[in-house]
Amino acid sequence: MPAELACFEERCRARFPVTEIIYNCPRCGGLLEAVYAAPEGHPADWKRMWRDRRTSNAPLDQSGVWRYRELIGFLDDFRHVVTLREGNTPLLDAPRAAQYGGLDRITFKHQGFNPTGSFKDNGMTCGVAQAMRLGARRVACVSTGNTSASMAAYASAAGLDPVIFIPHGNISFGKLAQALEYGARTFQVEANFDQILALVRQLAERLGIYLLNSINPFRIEGQKTIMAEMLDQRDWRVPDWVVLPGGNLGNVSAFGKGLRELKAFGLIGRLPRLAVVQAEGSAPFYDLYRATDRSHLNAVTHPETLATAIKIGDPISWPKGLHEVTTSGGVVEKVTEQEIADAKAVIGRCGFGCEPASAATLAGIRKLTAAGTIAAGADVVAVLTGNVLKDPDYIHRYHTGTLNAPDGTPLRCTFANPPVVVSADAERIAALLGN
Repeated sequence: MPAELACFEERCRARFPVTEIIYNCPRCGGLLEAVYAAPEGHPADWKRMWRDRRTSNAPLDQSGVWRYRELIGFLDDFRHVVTLREGNTPLLDAPRAAQYGGLDRITFKHQGFNPTGSFKDNGMTCGVAQAMRLGARRVACVSTGNTSASMAAYASAAGLDPVIFIPHGNISFGKLAQALEYGARTFQVEANFDQILALVRQLAERLGIYLLNSINPFRIEGQKTIMAEMLDQRDWRVPDWVVLPGGNLGNVSAFGKGLRELKAFGLIGRLPRLAVVQAEGSAPFYDLYRATDRSHLNAVTHPETLATAIKIGDPISWPKGLHEVTTSGGVVEKVTEQEIADAKAVIGRCGFGCEPASAATLAGIRKLTAAGTIAAGADVVAVLTGNVLKDPDYIHRYHTGTLNAPDGTPLRCTFANPPVVVSADAERIAALLGN
């Protein structure tokens, strides 16, 4: 079967060529996904081939996305691929975080080790490759931070013109600085993420701009390889749980699709359960999951959270996300600003840190183990979506005791580690060090 775009809605499932520039089904308005036949050959041979590619110096093989290119067969060839050696992110044990989360052991899949510091690079290399294949010259995205940094880098590397729209005053300077440095034209719009996305979708059609938000199905294809790489690193042992933060829900959509395909292709024997964690002030997916009627999502008009990467009130990928959580027997949880802040500080003390949205995973795990949903002895992989330096102002405010919730309420900085101002006096410093 050649690659096609298929409507995700079960009642429709209309098919379209992968070269058609569409983001929703023209017949019913549903989301789209890329579909193709299983790779030829035996699963054991694919596993050996992917492992052997780790020692290759070829750019495609050095990419933690394109190394698994048999799983993302939407391109006729690979001449349009621009890679910054994305993927290749580590699995990290974290005993302190495990204890805090109520687990015997936890492993973090840290996407902050990507070229621009977040998981967005895994999807963006595929999205930009498709843009090049289609002959696009200008690409755009709406972003609360990480997407803008990633798209700016990959589009500029490909010689495209990146245009970024961000909510004014609602992006960390660490992320905005990347977009500016990588040469993107940046518009700070006085509206929230969801309002801006509706505006940009109109502009994209009118001005012939190729849109690279997570509604783009080729972005999802790149992001699903995070699960292939994780399983490869674990010698294809399937964990009990994969826990991740939820914003626009592209990641849970990608992870679920990738895991289902790996099972269908005979690479794994079962699915892990997916747990999605949202910030309390921006949790429409949590409300949907617990609703009796799941046929529509009630958007949060004014989402609020300091974890700006998941500050999205109307997640575009909710039908896919709901399907993947339900299919895996997973759950959706929400956590407070206080819980996110403290979990982030605990992860920092594991020696690698993360962006605020990432810490929702550990905060959620702590709640889910306390409730008995996740057993203490469960095999858990938690995904950290972004680098610790994505939001340095948040870190400074936490450790100096000046971090406030969006409503202005001061947060308890339970694990604060404030800097100490001291005179240039060796005896005084020795006394402070307890020596």
